[in-house]
Amino acid sequence: RGELREWEIMNDPSRGFEGTRKGPSNDAPFFAVYVHTASGESVTRALIGPLNDSEYEAEDGRPADNYGLPRFRNASFNTAYPFGQVVLSDPGLPISVRVKGFNPLVPGDAEASGLPVAILSYEVHNASAGEMQVSVSGCMRNFIGEDTYDPKIDWSGDRLRMGASRNRNRFREEPGFRGIFFDSQGVDPKASGWGTMALVTQESSGVSYRTDSGVSSWNRAILDFWDNFSSGGVLRQGAASTDNDPMAALAVIKTIPPGETRTFTFLLAWHFPNRRAWSRFSSESAQEIVGNYYCTKYSDAWAVAAHVLPRLHDLEADTRRFVGAVVSSDLPAPIKEAALFNLSALRSQTVFRIATGQMMAWEGVMADAGSCFGSCTHVWNYETATAYLFGDLARTMRDVEFGQATAPDGKMSFRVMLPLSRAQEWGKAAADGQMGTIVKFYREWQLSGDRAFLDRHWPMVRAAMAYAWVPGGWDANQDGVMEGAQDNTMDVAYFGPNPQMQFWYFAALRAAARMARAEGDKAFAERCEHILSSGQQWTEQRLFNGEYYEQVITDPATHAFRDWGPSDEPPPYQLGKGCLVDQLVGQSMARLCGLGDVADAAHARATLGTIMRYNFRDRFGDHFNNMRSFALGDESGLVMASWPRGRLKVPFPYFNEAMTGFEYTAAVGMIQAGMDTEALKVIAAIRSRFDGRKRSPFDEPECGFHYGRSLASWNALVAWTGFHYSAVDRTVEFGPRTGTWFWSNGSAWGRAVVSKERIVIETLHGRLDADTVRVGSLSAPVQGGMIAVGAPFVATVH
Repeated sequence: RGELREWEIMNDPSRGFEGTRKGPSNDAPFFAVYVHTASGESVTRALIGPLNDSEYEAEDGRPADNYGLPRFRNASFNTAYPFGQVVLSDPGLPISVRVKGFNPLVPGDAEASGLPVAILSYEVHNASAGEMQVSVSGCMRNFIGEDTYDPKIDWSGDRLRMGASRNRNRFREEPGFRGIFFDSQGVDPKASGWGTMALVTQESSGVSYRTDSGVSSWNRAILDFWDNFSSGGVLRQGAASTDNDPMAALAVIKTIPPGETRTFTFLLAWHFPNRRAWSRFSSESAQEIVGNYYCTKYSDAWAVAAHVLPRLHDLEADTRRFVGAVVSSDLPAPIKEAALFNLSALRSQTVFRIATGQMMAWEGVMADAGSCFGSCTHVWNYETATAYLFGDLARTMRDVEFGQATAPDGKMSFRVMLPLSRAQEWGKAAADGQMGTIVKFYREWQLSGDRAFLDRHWPMVRAAMAYAWVPGGWDANQDGVMEGAQDNTMDVAYFGPNPQMQFWYFAALRAAARMARAEGDKAFAERCEHILSSGQQWTEQRLFNGEYYEQVITDPATHAFRDWGPSDEPPPYQLGKGCLVDQLVGQSMARLCGLGDVADAAHARATLGTIMRYNFRDRFGDHFNNMRSFALGDESGLVMASWPRGRLKVPFPYFNEAMTGFEYTAAVGMIQAGMDTEALKVIAAIRSRFDGRKRSPFDEPECGFHYGRSLASWNALVAWTGFHYSAVDRTVEFGPRTGTWFWSNGSAWGRAVVSKERIVIETLHGRLDADTVRVGSLSAPVQGGMIAVGAPFVATVH
């Protein structure tokens, strides 16, 4: 509808915060259009489409923001993230409007993709037979200080004020742009909600503004704005405001000839430097500021605008090039949509870079707080999007895990405390999380080819692998079977061998063996390989039941090594004979990382077929679920576990739920096993649930919105194309499928056209260093060892 929802631009998530002081109101931020026709008629409309039926009724009679503003009768939405377009029309108006919004998103360029800006363009088409004057205005209150948790924290004995305090709006201009600069003279400069904003335009003429809104009592401020804007479309300064959050507006007026279109572009920038150490988690009275990386680059929001505007054309072109390369590929539509749309999690409050540049992440975000702090290893194990699109950021996560979060004995804290000087204070290790980080470290080394990265961290990677073998630990007897208490992503400890941990363990062992050989540590490599071989034989014989892999539950009393978990006998919250949706996650990730199969391929394929047979629900309206409901009614998808051989009385907590990150993991395994029809059925079912009407198409929740595990959707793109890159071996590989594919390796990206005997690789960003290209079992040499932008590689593979 063109509404500006979810203003999560400060340092705490604030879903439902629309830049207003008291919830739904008639002065939430919005854009409006004024039209004056050649015949002398004039009309003013908010640039918003009609309300949904569900928003007509609310307890206090205020169903949605800007509910009292005249709207367009018709609206439609088109998108390919990060671009969104809303088309507004009304049979009673002589114009139609296309609203375009985006954030820069350029893989391989974290600086451009981390810019604190939103670009909004309003394309107004004159559908009349005469010339008309059209003005477009953006209106918003200065809500600095409103979106913050700080009032509940006592700083230096002085309790901070709640919300805005003596906020100030000023019109500023300099060569190339002009607009409203929002700051505060009263919000504490140490508050997480303290900072600046800017609403600007590059137009040099026809610009008007107002920085004050007069008295806000009885909504007089919005009345004053509407009357002013409706009287010719040129803003005039209002009465001096007595509000702590005065309203400001910026307008541009243009003449539009009949049948023609004019574009009105605005840029919103922000700058809020005071991010605190896992804000809203710590109960301490003083949380240290860890800052935001982007704030080290710019002094305030005005400086952000000054940096972005001269580069706006290139930023949009680069973003379009990326989106176009994905959209124009021959990937199935559900895979393209799932892969692209979930990248929004990387631009949400789930993910941030602290001032020193490291990427950190919640698991997701709740309405007004981060969900599950600490860049949780076992959640972020599932996704490859960060590694394949922003390899430098992925490496900072590995730097933190092995450089700060791992103790000398190899125990890795699966949640990282902040500041990083306290990284290990969580002090709990997760079996799947720790094994997965070893696999991810191998992936980052392969994609980057950075030998110094491997050399620097190898001692702690080695220690993290060996930690599985400590007395009383996960595999103390080193037979390749994880028998100890295994804390894991189900938020419980599994007691006894189970497929989820086993296959993560096997993938880690193979990755560690390869890195050990690269480091000249032959003895350690052979040790890992021996344990892997032993464990694989036992697992296939003892855990595979002919249909799928199951858990052998052991007595918790025999496992002294555990950070937490029940001491009951038999223990609750186990898997047992359940068929787990992501039991092959380690196998799937091993194949994505070029480590090959760690499970028997035939058994894995049979397991995936069993998961589809027992776990897929055609209709959730018939499915009992005592936990959270992410799928309802006639929607379909995969449940976490099924029990064809008898359910435990108290299984692990989430067994009845359907969560997209786990579903994608199963679907990726199906793609790798040649089960395309089943895989696409699963992914299409997910995207049907997030269709833009029932739920946001850009937000797949789990424990919180914008959940990190949803980025596993990118894995399907990689698996379908069969793309693999090793900067260590200098090889590029695609699977045997023919078609036009998108590829990326974390620093470069482009297109590849694959046929049975010929391949054309085009680099659209960066440089692909390689000596050999493989397609299935065929290969071709790369002359010069490099594929660069503007120099497509064309070869016959044989």
